[in-house]
Amino acid sequence: MAIAPGYANSAGTIFASAARTATVNGDDISNDDARGAIVVIDCTAVAATPSVVFTVQGKDPLSGKYYTILTSTAITATGTTVLRIYPGLTAAANVTVSDILPTVWRVIATHGDADSITYTVGFMNLR
Repeated sequence: MAIAPGYANSAGTIFASAARTATVNGDDISNDDARGAIVVIDCTAVAATPSVVFTVQGKDPLSGKYYTILTSTAITATGTTVLRIYPGLTAAANVTVSDILPTVWRVIATHGDADSITYTVGFMNLR
């Protein structure tokens, strides 16, 4: 299923460009009426042998606990990775999931070691 242009109802920054060496949790993102999201990870610099895995999580409104929606493969080099969440998409391991975006969600960047990696993470909620 293709996502038609003009369907983004909000967009923003999850992580601004910075060199990071440790795991970081993104802020909760409010999803007013979107069904899915695109998360764009742009890695621009690496030092030594870094490794970072990005996980998109939903938040249970009752317990406040987070659950995993989609987890990327380990990113170890410069480049752009796009994660897609939307009902009806054909699932592809570690990049695309056919699911509905919950009311509150976030992204976690889990670093595998203390080697520096510079990246940005942005998002678009999709109706």
